[in-house]
Amino acid sequence: MKRFKAVVFDWAGTVIDFGSFAPMGVFVEAFGKFGVEVSVAEARAPMGSAKWDHIKAMLHAPRIAQAWKAAHGAPPSDADVDRIYEVFVPMNEDVVARYAALVPGARAAVEKLRAMGLKIGSTTGYTRSIMERVLPAAAAQGYAPDNLVCSDDLPEGRPGPLGMYQCFIDLRVYPPSAVVKVDDTAPGIAEGVAAGCRTVGVALSGNHVGRTPEELAALPPSEIARLRESATAMLKAAGADHVIDTVADLPALLERLDA
Repeated sequence: MKRFKAVVFDWAGTVIDFGSFAPMGVFVEAFGKFGVEVSVAEARAPMGSAKWDHIKAMLHAPRIAQAWKAAHGAPPSDADVDRIYEVFVPMNEDVVARYAALVPGARAAVEKLRAMGLKIGSTTGYTRSIMERVLPAAAAQGYAPDNLVCSDDLPEGRPGPLGMYQCFIDLRVYPPSAVVKVDDTAPGIAEGVAAGCRTVGVALSGNHVGRTPEELAALPPSEIARLRESATAMLKAAGADHVIDTVADLPALLERLDA
């Protein structure tokens, strides 16, 4: 390719875990252990952030903050975020590999991108300990990117650019405009924007839609179109240059952009 040197993928909702389900039940259960009920919709809202930041965003959402104060007698603090985080991480470690199936078409897409001469990087809102469970499951399905930057590898995570900067170093690629960041969440797209990369959002496989392939296939075309439109609007608002349904559509998009 003339224009691009590397693609940096997100993980859940982008190349694995169609619909981004692995963390959802864990967030609900972790908050429940502290006497606060949260919904899956509330758990999905900050998705894409580092998990400590995600928990903090949930805890300070007005309804949840009020419920926390009612249960604990004081507004939530960073110490409370720490307590929930310490419960959440090992619980997520235990379940994440169950949700590590590749998004349909992801392996073929990555193989085609490599054949096009592109390096394959990755960043994630998961911790390194969680990704230690994911990596072997992904590799067994034929997906092993050239690098991995986790949320706890650096002092600051998404939506800041440091994870992408680390990818530039690991992959030895530059300028940023020669790198494509692919993600299903607003913080993940913002990460690419902050680093100066071309950004591509994935709509139907991601957290915003939150459906399995089978659930999507059972919907009428009008409902799929509505879900696509809603996810696309969110990703565009975050700064996505382009939006595709899933990573299976990425090679064709990059070929058009490179032509």
